[in-house]
Order: sequence, then structure tokens, then C-alpha cells
Amino acid sequence: MLSRTAVAVARRATAAPALRRSIATTVVRRDAENKAPTVHIKRLSEIKTKEDLIGPGAKPGTVPTDIEQATGLERLEILGKMEGVDVFDMKPLDASRRGTMENPISVRSAGDEQYAGCTGFPADSHNVIWLTMTRERPIERCPECGNVYKMEYLGPQDSHDHDHDHDHHGFEEPKTFADFVKPQYW
Repeated sequence: MLSRTAVAVARRATAAPALRRSIATTVVRRDAENKAPTVHIKRLSEIKTKEDLIGPGAKPGTVPTDIEQATGLERLEILGKMEGVDVFDMKPLDASRRGTMENPISVRSAGDEQYAGCTGFPADSHNVIWLTMTRERPIERCPECGNVYKMEYLGPQDSHDHDHDHDHHGFEEPKTFADFVKPQYW
């Protein structure tokens, strides 16, 4: 019986913590000064160059907030959201009608290429089919439901002052069945 009691005492002794947390550290942290950041965060209207999209970072010994550490497009998006501006135009596409060749659903893009997910007409009548529209091929038709989408390019217009060869890798747009359909059938 003595050996069982010794084992039980040994188990209880290892379960108790060796040191307990001191209350003095809590008081010091509570009394520490919490100063607001003195760094001026630029407004969206004040952003003029790429350097304006670099965050100030956090003070040493602190954890940075999103606005302090964000850079580039992420910072631009956060600044826009703070002012209520949807920088990347994330509104859903018009799903109240079927897009036709005469009246396609417009997809705005600031880049050379844009992806659009078609869920059919009426909405959610089929699984998402991703369509790729480019500046060279701005109109795409969904193979499932026939909805037509057209990319509206909003980016900077090409400057023909420079002699840039944009096709320097020999990329050729892949052929699709639409390339072989006679024009009178469109």
C-alpha cells in the first residue's frame, strides 16, 4: 500500500506548475502608454506614384496592422475600401438577361485579358464555366447556355510611338470551333 501512495504523490507533484504567473507583469503592461501612430496614412486621392503604395511598417516591438504592412495593389485596395471605393469593380455581372451577339453582357477590364464565369440564364442553371476574353478576341459565347460576353477594355491605349514586338514569344491564339464556322451562320 505504501508503494501505491508514493506513485500517486509523484503524479500529483508533476501536474502542478513549477512557477505561477506574476501579477506585476500584468500591471506593467496595463500601465504602458498606448499612443496612436503618428505616421500620416495617405488618402486614395493622394496616391500618385508607386512609392506612395509602400506602407510605413510597424514600430519596433509591435505587430503591424494591415494598413501599416500592405504594399502595392493590396494597399490600394485597402485605401479604397476605407473611403468606400471599389477599386477593382467586384460587382457581379448582369444576370437579369441573356447576352446575345447584338446585345452582349459587358465585362469591364483594365488588362489585356479578363476571365468571366458564366452560371447560365436563368442564373445558376448550370455549373460555372470560365470564359477568357482578350483584346484580340473580346467576344466569347458560353458553350452550355449560349450567353454572349464582351470585354470592354478600360486600360491605357497602346502608344504606337515605340516599336515594341508584343508577340515576341510566338504566341498564337488557339483555334476554336468558332474559327471554322462560316460567317453567315453567326
